[in-house]
Amino acid sequence: MRAMLLTATASLDANPAPLELVEIEDPSPVADEILIRVSACGVCHTELDEIEGRTPPPRLPVVPGHEVVGRVVASGPGASRFRHGERVGVGWIHSSDGTEEENISPAFRATGRDVNGGYAELMTVPETYAAPIPDAFTDVEAAPLMCAGAVGYRALRLTGIENGEALGLTGFGGSGHLVLQMARHLYPDSPIYVFARSERERRFALELGADWGGDTEEPPPQPPRAIIDTTPVWKPVIAALACLRPGGRLVINAIRKEDVDREVLAGIRYEAHLWLEKEIKTVANVTHRDLAEFLPLAARVPLHVETQSYPLEAANDALNDLRRGDIRGAKVLIINS
Repeated sequence: MRAMLLTATASLDANPAPLELVEIEDPSPVADEILIRVSACGVCHTELDEIEGRTPPPRLPVVPGHEVVGRVVASGPGASRFRHGERVGVGWIHSSDGTEEENISPAFRATGRDVNGGYAELMTVPETYAAPIPDAFTDVEAAPLMCAGAVGYRALRLTGIENGEALGLTGFGGSGHLVLQMARHLYPDSPIYVFARSERERRFALELGADWGGDTEEPPPQPPRAIIDTTPVWKPVIAALACLRPGGRLVINAIRKEDVDREVLAGIRYEAHLWLEKEIKTVANVTHRDLAEFLPLAARVPLHVETQSYPLEAANDALNDLRRGDIRGAKVLIINS
């Protein structure tokens, strides 16, 4: 099969084409696994964290990709949940121990990091960790839902907000544009404020129903009860803590933060950023329950998924475009049409 393979970690500045298009052996499903013919795979900032070494794979080479949509073409012994040809998706969680805290368990294995992922024509996964895709979405639309959408749903749950309480979103890429629509559906009376450095992203947020859009450090109309941060850097964290209301919660939805502006952390002042019972909560991965709850919700809303498509062999271009920022929606690789 064709696959985009990562053989060494390095900054994209040093190596703008870290993935190599290769032919590798087709995988075969073992007990309780299914084999998926991949049709589309989303491109996530976590792939940048892997490639650039902030969360390096435990072994190389590896096939990245964890926003996977495809069709079941074979089942291993004991796997009977899905029929041949059924459309399924796979997210960041490839397998774990099945407990309530499987997202933070030592048994957690990540798709496209600990095992080969979806930047390939075929992949395997335990059937428990695949999810049926609602008919409301095309393959390309469904791909970003498997991570950007599902982890966004988890982040929204972790805010603990109630209808009518103000919500802030800082960063407005693949996950943010989905969270805004979910929040508007679940909390119709809550003002939603979007902080983004790009004027294009702020306009996009207003098009999708945000009540206000401003730069990262601009004060919103009122202090939010909670803010979800999806950026890869530290400045938005400091800005968000400064504008939270007393007792507010910042939910950081990022697997790693880059070092480019780490020095801003020296500017934290207890009385301005942390006092008055403000909280910080981080999102660590997703569970298979998150996917099972989120996908039907996404279809009910229904979420409008903004995408930009690339062929499999242009995965390096998609990664570089993502790294440059100024994102409208999510980037998706087309693998088997």
